[in-house]
Amino acid sequence: MECPNCGTAVLVNDKFCEECGTSLTAVGCEKCGAQPEAIDEEGFCSVCGFRKEVQRLEIIIDSRLAGVSDRGLRHHRNEDYLTLQTVNSNTHILIVCDGVSSSSNPHLAAQTASESASTALIAAIKQQENPESAIKSAVAAALSSLCNIPYTKSINSEPASTTIVAAIVQENIATIGWLGDSRAYWISDNNSQQLTKDHSWLSEVVAAGEMTQAQAKQSPQANAITRWLGADAIDDAIPSIINFTIPSSGYLLLCSDGLWNYTPQPQQLANLIQQTSHTNAITISRSLVEFARHSGGHDNITVALLSL
Repeated sequence: MECPNCGTAVLVNDKFCEECGTSLTAVGCEKCGAQPEAIDEEGFCSVCGFRKEVQRLEIIIDSRLAGVSDRGLRHHRNEDYLTLQTVNSNTHILIVCDGVSSSSNPHLAAQTASESASTALIAAIKQQENPESAIKSAVAAALSSLCNIPYTKSINSEPASTTIVAAIVQENIATIGWLGDSRAYWISDNNSQQLTKDHSWLSEVVAAGEMTQAQAKQSPQANAITRWLGADAIDDAIPSIINFTIPSSGYLLLCSDGLWNYTPQPQQLANLIQQTSHTNAITISRSLVEFARHSGGHDNITVALLSL
């Protein structure tokens, strides 16, 4: 058996998951004990208003396209989200969002942005919009949805915000757009590379020659992002976009920093994938998430993978 919350293996007679504490005997609402019929279509309990948050999400489109988003070991909830779609046999969509923890409702921001962007991308593709324009339209749609999330302004709270990295893959071209430090990589036997450049304080001061990477990592600002998707960043919510020609067989990997903080170099990711000795996208995605958990799991971890 597996814990329905975090996926950890549990014994048949266990009453609680030793990993995350989730009750394995609760029915309906896990907070007040209401029966299953008290839970509405959106997952809210009609008795106490509690809604179980998604701590681990797995999406399997087929053997080539899949992904996993996991809470990790240190955070109390998962503030990442992913969306995957195959529009037709030659067109695939991958989106990873990482909610900004200092903002209001970062988990809702990530889910809302991911789902809104996916819906907009599908519509744009069906209307034969070019991929770069489709990415821009999708990010704009995601921003509009984020701005509709209720927010009470205060000194210690910011509007719902998230990073985003989104890819459209058509034939042998991947068009990738992003805001923040969620990344896209190309992984293959002899040509692994990072495709995106972080919108982060660390990345920018190193690129400007103001500090070495080792020096920048020691700064309190090391993890600060300089661009994101949110109502407080409307003027900067124009994604960076690249077109990548897929050179051979390999993997397009999108991920949040919960993974790449442990494996920043493309070859490290390539080595991990090679060690799985599998080509199935969900098996590889799970193995990468488990690697991050076993490495400390300090952040939420999200992996989206397309085998090509």
